[in-house]
Amino acid sequence: MTDDARPTGREPENRPIAAAEIPWEEFRHGSRYALRYRHLSAATPGQPYRVGVAVEELPPGKQSCPAHYHTAEEEHVYVLTGALTVRLGRRRIVMSEGDYVRFPAGSAEEHCLINHTDRACTYLVIGERNVDDVRVYPESNKVMIARTREIFDRGTTRDYWDGETVD
Repeated sequence: MTDDARPTGREPENRPIAAAEIPWEEFRHGSRYALRYRHLSAATPGQPYRVGVAVEELPPGKQSCPAHYHTAEEEHVYVLTGALTVRLGRRRIVMSEGDYVRFPAGSAEEHCLINHTDRACTYLVIGERNVDDVRVYPESNKVMIARTREIFDRGTTRDYWDGETVD
């Protein structure tokens, strides 16, 4: 072990955690969007994380979030129990226990999860935490800059030189 790799005693102890002991957090917006989740990465001791891992549960008839795509982040979903419909652009594909899908960074194909069944669906979601990401929401014509969490209307576009002083 090199000197650079030795623990300094200042870092929190890294250790396994029991996912079942992490309390569920709930998200709900109107009657369309709802889920509950256990954010595993946020619950682990140690340095800030670069990859987020969460167990999510999507109730019957609910959608996970507005359909969107990422310019710099990649996401992965693995279904643990139940079934859901993944929206990939105009396509709708049913996923069930053991199915996996990846949402690559830079793909302009929006995605979201919809529970079309009468029972909850539990899945693992894994994603990067890229502060340089821009999220695009085609249905509502918005963009969100991850670093600042600012959201802009794509319908209000400007020319590169608008507002600049001309000599």
